[in-house]
Amino acid sequence: MAIDKDSIGFGTRAVHAGQRPDPTTGAIMTPVYLSSTYVQEEPAQTKGYDYSRTVNPTRTALEANLASLENGRYGLCFSSGMGAINCIANLLEAGSHVIAGNDLYGGTYRLFTTLYEKFGVEFSFVDATCVEEVTNALLPSTRLVFLETPSNPLLRLNDIASIAEQCHTKKRDVLVVVDNTFATPYLQNPLSLGADIVIHSTTKYLGGHSDIVGGALVLDDEETRDLLHHYQNTVGATPGAMDCFLVMRGTKTLHLRMDRHCDNAEKIVDYLSKHPKIEKLHYPGLPNHPQHSLARTQMRRYGGMISLELVGDLDAGKRFVTGTRLFALAESLGGVESLVDHPASMTHAAIPREERIEAGLVDGLVRLSVGVEDVRDLIEDLDRALEGV
Repeated sequence: MAIDKDSIGFGTRAVHAGQRPDPTTGAIMTPVYLSSTYVQEEPAQTKGYDYSRTVNPTRTALEANLASLENGRYGLCFSSGMGAINCIANLLEAGSHVIAGNDLYGGTYRLFTTLYEKFGVEFSFVDATCVEEVTNALLPSTRLVFLETPSNPLLRLNDIASIAEQCHTKKRDVLVVVDNTFATPYLQNPLSLGADIVIHSTTKYLGGHSDIVGGALVLDDEETRDLLHHYQNTVGATPGAMDCFLVMRGTKTLHLRMDRHCDNAEKIVDYLSKHPKIEKLHYPGLPNHPQHSLARTQMRRYGGMISLELVGDLDAGKRFVTGTRLFALAESLGGVESLVDHPASMTHAAIPREERIEAGLVDGLVRLSVGVEDVRDLIEDLDRALEGV
């Protein structure tokens, strides 16, 4: 369905954008096209589809849906979030320079340092919360600035508009790429702030039910889209039709779930901020968060992710993450169920310890992905775990 993103609300686009009733049967849900290939009436004369690695009708609907939600023109979907990031990295060549935040997700850091560095790509990891540090790191060879905002797991914010302005001036040809997984398009739209490409791990909030792995890119520039689609098809890290269907099912309720995630997180932050065993809280909604004022202007709400540091450091953190019952100890985030994670030994173990510590990711840091359960039960679960610390 053609949806005007400038006049139609987010919830309506979430339910309808990119989709229409099946013309053959009238089915309201987009069919799951479990076909690897498509019959051609004559050689090279297709109905828009020839082979499902290249293009699939279910994927087409999802890509259009995500593009609408991010206020973009084009969407591209992948078999994982890392597949999406790798596709962007394929734009680089030996001698290219990349600037990235110094508290990236461990998998992104691993991709950059263990794969693309050996191909001659150079990386500078800086404190991207400071616009001046980003701009001071710009070189004639800089091709990409890679941001996570809020970042994983320290929930730091980057000023997308200011960084984009600096990267797009003085005849610089620097792409600004923003991983928007934590915020989702419901809370933040980087393209509208000047970014060139938005990344999502659709595994997280977009899917929302911890039952798929996927990734996506959204952008406006047609030439860049065509090049990325070429790499998407050539490398082949594309999602299956069922995974696309499940993500599209998830986006239909994204706005409803995100409001509940935010509501619960705000109540839990209020509880944790008063607890004597909590040494430090990381949450953009807190007035003492270093980028709180930026969060108020750049985001609509503050999200469902919380990071905390316990009194007692590493041992206390491990006792806490193994002491919860409703908060399941697991990697990933953004599902309807609450999860707890110990980044230093789980999601960010790929980053050398000295680099983690320097970036502020201490051994005792704990990350909470707040679900949509009854918040009273979640607080009781946390309280019980904290008693054992």
